[in-house]
Amino acid sequence: MVQPQASWQIQPPPELPPDWPEAVRQVARLEHRPQFGAQLLWQRGVRTVEQLRRFLNPADYQPASPFNFGTEMEQAVARLIQAREQGEKVAIWGDFDADGITSTAVLWDGLGQFFAPEQLTYFIPNRLKESHGLARVGLEQLAAQGFSLVVTCDTGSTNLAEIDHAQQLGLSLIITDHHTLPPERPPVEAIINPRSLPPDHPLADLSGVATAYKLVEALYQRLPDIPERPLAELLDLVAIGLIADLVALTGDCRYLAQVGIQQLKRASDPAIATRRPGVTRLLQLCRRTGDRPTDISFGIGPRINAVSRIHGDAGFCVELLTSQDAERCKVLAEQTEDANARRKALQKDVLYQVTQQLASLDLSTTGVIVLTDPQWPVGILGLVAGQIAQQYGKPTILLTLDAESANSGGPRLVRGSARSVNKIDLYQLVQAQAHLLHSFGGHPFAAGLSLPVENLPLFTEAVNRQLRQTQALQGDRGPTLAVDLTVTVADLGADLFRQLSLLEPCGMGNPAPKLLIKDAWFERTWHQNLRDRAGRKLSYIKTEFRLCDETQPEGFAGIWWEHYKDELPPGRCAVVVELDYNSHAKASRYEVRLIDLRSAETEVANLPQLQPFLELAPSAVGDPLQTWETLVGLAKYLSRTGETASREQLCAKLGIGDRTLTLGLSAIAQLGFELTQTSDAVSFSLPSHSLTPAPQLPRAELQQFLDALREEQFRRLYFDQVPATAAQPAISNLR
Repeated sequence: MVQPQASWQIQPPPELPPDWPEAVRQVARLEHRPQFGAQLLWQRGVRTVEQLRRFLNPADYQPASPFNFGTEMEQAVARLIQAREQGEKVAIWGDFDADGITSTAVLWDGLGQFFAPEQLTYFIPNRLKESHGLARVGLEQLAAQGFSLVVTCDTGSTNLAEIDHAQQLGLSLIITDHHTLPPERPPVEAIINPRSLPPDHPLADLSGVATAYKLVEALYQRLPDIPERPLAELLDLVAIGLIADLVALTGDCRYLAQVGIQQLKRASDPAIATRRPGVTRLLQLCRRTGDRPTDISFGIGPRINAVSRIHGDAGFCVELLTSQDAERCKVLAEQTEDANARRKALQKDVLYQVTQQLASLDLSTTGVIVLTDPQWPVGILGLVAGQIAQQYGKPTILLTLDAESANSGGPRLVRGSARSVNKIDLYQLVQAQAHLLHSFGGHPFAAGLSLPVENLPLFTEAVNRQLRQTQALQGDRGPTLAVDLTVTVADLGADLFRQLSLLEPCGMGNPAPKLLIKDAWFERTWHQNLRDRAGRKLSYIKTEFRLCDETQPEGFAGIWWEHYKDELPPGRCAVVVELDYNSHAKASRYEVRLIDLRSAETEVANLPQLQPFLELAPSAVGDPLQTWETLVGLAKYLSRTGETASREQLCAKLGIGDRTLTLGLSAIAQLGFELTQTSDAVSFSLPSHSLTPAPQLPRAELQQFLDALREEQFRRLYFDQVPATAAQPAISNLR
C-alpha cells in the first residue's frame, strides 16, 4: 500500500535579527549559538526575549486561575464543599480513552483529599458495550447505591436526556468536559467547559484531564488546609492525558505539559518513584524515561487506550495510575502491556482483511471508503481506519455488526469508526447523513457511528456524493507536509537535537520540527517484526537503515514504521525526517524517523513561507456576527433581484456547512423573508407589506445559528492544527 504523496511546503530561512541567536543561547543556557533553534522559534512566532522566557521556562509563565471559568467554577466548588460538609456520596463518571482515564484518576486522587474513601467511587463505560457519555442504567445504579452527586470528566456536556433522567433520580451533576457545548445550558449544578471561553483565552484548549485538574485546583484554593498531598502531584497524570488527546499545546496547556513531563521524568527513577508505581512500571515496560512527549504518545498513551479496545472495561487503569501498592501495580501494568500487544496483533489482522476487501473496490471512483465485516472487533476499527485513510488518501469508515442489537430482537445495527485525511472534515461529511444514522459523534479527524444495516448502501452512496459536492466547491486539495528546516546528514546529532528540543513539548499547534535532507541515499536497510513480552512476533513491521549524503557517507541511524525495506528507493532521494533520541534501543542513540521521501527525479519546490499557527490563531476564526450579516445581505440581494442560489453556493459563499446553513435560513425566515427551496435552488422574497426585514430577531433563533457557526469554526481550526504525523500515533484518543 502506497501513501499518496503530500505536497511539501518548505519554509525558507527567515532573516533573523543579528542578536536573536545569542538571546536564545543565553535564555536557554546553551554553550553555542543555536542557529537552527533560533530560526525555528522565530518561525513559530516567538520573537521577543519575554516571549522566549515564558515559552522555554514554565517558572516564568503565569498560569490562569481556575476561577477564570467564572460562576460555573464557583458553583461547582460550593456544591463540592456542601457535599463534603453533609457527608454525601460522590461518584466520578469518566471515559475509557487516555484522556478520560487520566481525568478520572485526577479526580479520584484530587477529590480523595477532601472525601473519605467510602464517600467516593468512579465509573468508566465499557467501550465494547457502551458509548462515550452518561448512560441511564449507570445513573440508576448510582442512585440506588445512595450517591447524590455525580462529577463527570471528559464527557457529559451534550447528554441532555441523561441529565434530565439524573434530575428525576435526585442526582446532582457537575459537568467537566471539553467537547461540544449544547445550545442552551443544561440543568446542572455547574458545567465547566473551556469551549465557553474566547478562542484566545489561555484555558480555551484544555483537554478533559486539564479541565478536571482545574476543578481540583479551585478546591485546593478554597480549602487550603485540608489536603495532605501537594496539588503538583497530579501533574504527571495531566501531562499524560493532555498529550494523548491531541489538544493544542499552547497557553496553559503547554505550561501543564511542561511541568507534568518534569514530574513524569522523576517517575522513571525507581529510587524516588514511590507515589505512582504504576506509571513507573509502564515506563519500564515501554522502555522510556518519561522526559519526552513521545514517551506518552508512543508509549503510555497507546497502552492505556489498548485496555478498553481489547477488554472493553478499562476501570483498572485508574487503579494502575493511582494505587501505591507496587506489587498490584506491577500486575496491572503487565496486563496493560499484554493488552497492547494483543491490540497490535488484532490491528494487523484486521488491516490485512480490509486490504483484501479493498481489492474488489474501484478506488478511482471511490471518495470515501466504507467497508463492513461482522467479525471485526469494534475496538480496533478506529486504528485500522486511520491507517487505511493515510495509506490510500481517502476518508475511511469501517463497521462491524453490533452484537447487542443482533441479540436484542430490535433493529440490527452496524457500528464502527471513521477516520479522515487531507483536511476533509469528516464530522460535517457524516453528520449530513444524520437521518440515516442511529448514533454519531466525533471530531473533523475522527468519529464513531452506528446505523441500521439496511441503511448501509444508502449511507455509502450519500457520503460519497456529499464529498464529491464538497470537493467541487472547495477544490480537491491534496495532502500537504510543512517542512521547517533544510539540513544535511552531518547536521544530525546531539547538538541539533538540543536545539530542536527548545520547542518541546510538541503537539498540535506546535508540531515536531520536520527536517528536509536533499540528495540522500539509504544503506544497510533491514526490516523486522516486533515482539511482545513473551517474545512472540506481532507481525508489526519496522524498517531500519543508515541515511547518508555527501556530508556523511557513513550514514546516520534511522527507522521507518510500518514499512518494508523494499519500499525504500535504491538511488538518491530527498527525505523529510524527524530527529529523535531512542533511549530504549540496545545502545541509546540519536536517530531519524522517516516521514516522507521523493526520488531524485521529483522536483522539490520551495513554496511561499508558511505562517506559523501562533500568528494565525487570533485571526483564523471569523466573526460569527459578520457571517450572519453577510447572510442577511445575500437574502436582501436575492430578494431584490429575484435570482436564486443553490445551497452549495450559499455554503461556499459563507464558508459554512449545510447544517449551519439550515439554522441560518430558519433565522432568516424569522426576519420576515419568505423562502422557497427546491432540490436545486433557494429563493428569497419579502411580502409586499414588508419592504424591509423585521429589525428584531428572536434571540433563540439567532443564537442557535451563532452557536452552530462557532462550533463549526472550532472544529475547522482544530482540524487545521493537527499535524498528520502527530495524529497517526494518537488518533485512537479521538472520538
